[in-house]
Amino acid sequence: MIEAVYAQAAAGPAAPSAQEQMLHMVAILAITVGIFYFMIIRPQQKRQKETETMLASIRKGDRVLTSGGLFGVVVGTKDDVVVLKVSDDVKMEFSRASIVQVKERSE
Repeated sequence: MIEAVYAQAAAGPAAPSAQEQMLHMVAILAITVGIFYFMIIRPQQKRQKETETMLASIRKGDRVLTSGGLFGVVVGTKDDVVVLKVSDDVKMEFSRASIVQVKERSE
C-alpha cells in the first residue's frame, strides 16, 4: 500500500481534464474582460457623461474655452450652435461640441 502511494507521487499530478481546462480558460477570459471594463470602458463612459452634462448646462454669460484654444463669453445659444463674444465687437458661432471647458459660470 505504501509502495502504491510512492509510485503515484513519483508519477506526478494527474493532467487536468478537458472540462477543467475549458473552465480555467473561461475564468481567465472573464477576469480579462472585467479588468478592461473597470480600467478602460467605465471611466471613459463617466467622462463622456460629464462632458454631455457640461455642454447641456452652457448658458448665456458663461466664459468658455473652445477646442481651438479660444476663450469667449456665451451671448447666445441655439440647438447645436453657441455664439461667443471674443472681443468688444466680435461675435463668433461655434458648434456646441467644440467647447471643452466652462471657465466661469454666470450668476
